[in-house]
Amino acid sequence: MHTAARTLPVIAIAASAVLLTACGSQSTGPSGRGAEHPEAPRAADAPGDPAGPEQDGVRITGAGKRPHGEPSVASAEFTVTNREAVPFTYTVTFTVTSASGAALETSQQTVPSVPAGRTVQRTVRVDVAQGGTHDGKQVRISKVRRVPADEAPSATGPCPPSGIRITADDGDAAMGLRVVGLHLTNCGTGTYHLDGSPLVELLDEGRKPVSGIDILHDAKDIASGTGFENPPGPVDLAPGGSASAGLVWRNTTGAGTAVNVPYVRIKAGPDARPVTVTPELDLGTTGKLAVSPWKAVDRAAVQQ
Repeated sequence: MHTAARTLPVIAIAASAVLLTACGSQSTGPSGRGAEHPEAPRAADAPGDPAGPEQDGVRITGAGKRPHGEPSVASAEFTVTNREAVPFTYTVTFTVTSASGAALETSQQTVPSVPAGRTVQRTVRVDVAQGGTHDGKQVRISKVRRVPADEAPSATGPCPPSGIRITADDGDAAMGLRVVGLHLTNCGTGTYHLDGSPLVELLDEGRKPVSGIDILHDAKDIASGTGFENPPGPVDLAPGGSASAGLVWRNTTGAGTAVNVPYVRIKAGPDARPVTVTPELDLGTTGKLAVSPWKAVDRAAVQQ
C-alpha cells in the first residue's frame, strides 16, 4: 500500500552527531613543524564523542570516510550494543541536518540478529539530495526500533521456521483515518491454513503491553467502507500464496492522554509464532483499533 499522506509523528530524540566537514590536507617539508607533530586527522575521518548520548544501544562513534567522487554523500560510523539475553534486530532511522540544523534527508538501516551481549559496528551513508556537498552537515540518530531477532519481519531471505512471512506496509493516512496493511506469504512447502483475523498485541517503547485499547473486529465504529465489515472465513494458502489483513484507526485527540504504539506483535493464528512490526500507531485518545480478517489476494490462496 502506497503512503498517500503519512502523518505519523516522528519521535525526535537528541542523539550523537558527527560533523561531516572535510578539510584539505596540508603538506609539510621534512624540516617543518609536521616533522615533529604529525598532521591532525581530517574532520571527515575524526572520531565522534565517545561520551555522547546513546539511544537504545545505538551510538554514533565517528564520521565515515568521505566517499571518493560522491561529494553529496554523508556517512557516519555507528555501533549497536545488544544488552538483552537473546539476539535482537535493530532498525535505526538517521537524519542528516544542515549546518543551520534543518533536516535534509532521512535514511533507515537495519542491523539484523545482533548477538546477546555483543557490539557490532556499521556505517550509514546518506545521499543528500539537497544542499550539494556534505560540508557542514551532521548525521543524527532520530529513532531506534528493536525486536527479538526471531520475531523480526523479513520480506526476503530464507523462509522462517514457521513457513510464513508477515510484513506491514507504510500505510495510508487521510483526514485523520489511518490504515496499515498486513501481508502474509506462505514460503513453506505445504498448505497454510488461516481462519479469522490476526491476533495482535500492542507494545509501548519498552515493548511492554499497552492497556486500555479496545481491539475491534468490526470497523463500523471507526469508519465505513473500509472492507473490514466483511465476515472472517477460512483461507488455505498453497506454497507461494498470499493473504492480507489490516489495521485501521483514527488519531483523534480529545480529553485525556494520547496513546502512541510503536510496536505491534502479530500472530497469524492462535498457534502461530509471533512477528513484531513497527507501524507507529498514533491512536490519539480514541482507545480503539480495528483488525480486519485475513483474505486471499492471489490464485494460490483459496477463500473457502
